[in-house]
Amino acid sequence: MVRSKRRTIEHWNLISLILMAYDIIAVGLAYFLGLWLRYDCNFSQISPDYLRTFIWFIPFYGLMCVAVFWRLRLYNSLWRFASTTEFKRAVWGTLITSIIHIIGASVTMYLLTGRIGRMPISYYMVGMGLQFLAVLGIRFSYRFVLLERAKRKKANAKLIRVMLVGAGDAGEMILREIQRMKEETMQVCCIIDDNPNKWGRYIENVPIVGGRNEIIASAEKYQIDKIFVAVPSASADDKREILNICKETGCELKNLPGIYQMMFGYATLGDLKDVAVEDLLGREPIRVNMDQISRHIRGRVVMVTGGGGSIGSELCRQVAAYDPKQLIIFDVYENNAYEIQQELKEKYPALEMKVLIGSVRDSRRMNEVFDTYRPQIVYHAAAHKHVPLMEDSACEAIKNNVIGTYKTAFAAMTHGCERFVLISTDKAVNPTNIMGASKRLCEMVIQSFDRAMKEGKADKLPMLYTHNTKDGEGFTPQLSVSQFKTDFVAVRFGNVLGSNGSVIPLFKKQIAKGGPVTVTHPDIIRYFMTIPEAVSLVMQAGTYAKGGEIFVLDMGAPVKIDELARNLIKLSGLKPDEDIPIVYTGLRPGEKLYEEKLMAEEGMQKTENDLIHIGNPLYFDTDAFLEQLEKLMHAAHNNTTNIIPMVEAMVPTYHPDYTGIKDATYEKLRAETVGAK
Repeated sequence: MVRSKRRTIEHWNLISLILMAYDIIAVGLAYFLGLWLRYDCNFSQISPDYLRTFIWFIPFYGLMCVAVFWRLRLYNSLWRFASTTEFKRAVWGTLITSIIHIIGASVTMYLLTGRIGRMPISYYMVGMGLQFLAVLGIRFSYRFVLLERAKRKKANAKLIRVMLVGAGDAGEMILREIQRMKEETMQVCCIIDDNPNKWGRYIENVPIVGGRNEIIASAEKYQIDKIFVAVPSASADDKREILNICKETGCELKNLPGIYQMMFGYATLGDLKDVAVEDLLGREPIRVNMDQISRHIRGRVVMVTGGGGSIGSELCRQVAAYDPKQLIIFDVYENNAYEIQQELKEKYPALEMKVLIGSVRDSRRMNEVFDTYRPQIVYHAAAHKHVPLMEDSACEAIKNNVIGTYKTAFAAMTHGCERFVLISTDKAVNPTNIMGASKRLCEMVIQSFDRAMKEGKADKLPMLYTHNTKDGEGFTPQLSVSQFKTDFVAVRFGNVLGSNGSVIPLFKKQIAKGGPVTVTHPDIIRYFMTIPEAVSLVMQAGTYAKGGEIFVLDMGAPVKIDELARNLIKLSGLKPDEDIPIVYTGLRPGEKLYEEKLMAEEGMQKTENDLIHIGNPLYFDTDAFLEQLEKLMHAAHNNTTNIIPMVEAMVPTYHPDYTGIKDATYEKLRAETVGAK
């Protein structure tokens, strides 16, 4: 048996019925008052014909009004949001029903008296006016009550006092939106603008009190809680200075990125973002030749190793935007690979994408991938990058970074890859840690491949395998040496904000816990760039490659880590050394006070992009290097204890920290490997 559903009466249905009853009574009373006023408010003086006509016609008229009002949706509108649309409907309803009333009253009078006539003109005019006021008044009074209730609530609540920086178009839009938010407890108390012509004037009754030098004083004078910075067209230096002044007030900061004004020409409160530490670095927006990159990527098979990491995943995002024939994401960690896969599936449903799990250490896996998918461009981002961890696991740095790069590069060369781009680091310059030294070895690997190809000796490059080659390895390149065409290049840059292992996520966690924030040294400095900026420059550098170059990205001015930590604390609305203590822990093993972008002897060449430079390659004996590399591979595979002296012998600029190493056997091994210094 099918159980029938009981239909419930909604709240708005009940309100509509009440409004219908009210309208019937209200329109009748409106026209009665019109008739009564016509006779000087004396009921006994009203003409019997007029009174009989009114009594007989008004019930019919009340029902007609309800029908017209229903058709005009005056019973199912949300009157708390009533606007000019509802007002216009009420006007039309009054006009239509008034015409009906004029005709209907005349017909009724004729039927009752047998003569053609009409009601008094004043009766129609007054009745129509009172009807309009009665019908509209009851509806808009609901909104009025709600607004008054909101005002009382706002008066009793704590008012959020706002300072607006920027009296331009973007600032005015945000100001007007705040003032339209009647139910919000937010008020703009003052405006800051650097244009002296605007000082002492008003926007929407809000005073423009002065330039950026007045920010701190005005914040105190007006007891400001929040500062909204709406200067999207300002230069990076100006915006950085303004934000640095604002952060000293201790107020909550919101910033309007310049992209909103440039792209859309309008600004809203929703466009305001929390001020991030990168906003305080003051870099001008990095520009790349998008057409050049697009021609380089479009229609090609592109592979990103380490594609799930912070740099690798951003490479995948930007490659996907340039319409490649196929994107191959290769990573050893499936969780990261899965996340970027799902993100790109949603954003680029038509993208031909393949996500593969594997290690760059595994030569058989690399050859299988290259043989199956034939990537034409490879961005090699797979690497161990954490400096202190690699100091304790030096052999792993060699296995993954150096030998992994060699095997990937060898597979790329022997399968006809057109371009191989190594992601390197400024820590490869005069390294003091094994991570930086391993990345310098990676650079030497790709330079060795480039030199061997240019000299026609690519077939002399050894195939490095740590597994038993007797078990059916037998890999033979399908291409002849003359068909090898890969351009091998490296791109070197510094730290990227927000990457895995970056200090900023660590500082944020420490601040959230109430401190302390740990800084290794008060004078330590680093070069910083955002991940999207670094990746866009990597892709631009890849278009310039001719083979063998080490491209160096201009990271801008160096940043003191101590200052970075203090800025993060201030952006959290707290005071360094008071609310959140800062503790200096000392330099970690292999860590330098500063990083260098180039070795002094490398020199510098310009490219089309002012932020991308080319270091002149240092000469080294390729044959001797490759011979040492094979020994280094086997030593790392066997987890030997003298791996650091072996690397020191191969990288002349490597200066490891031997502090605390007193093991006599180790010293002997080092003496045998690199000799006494």
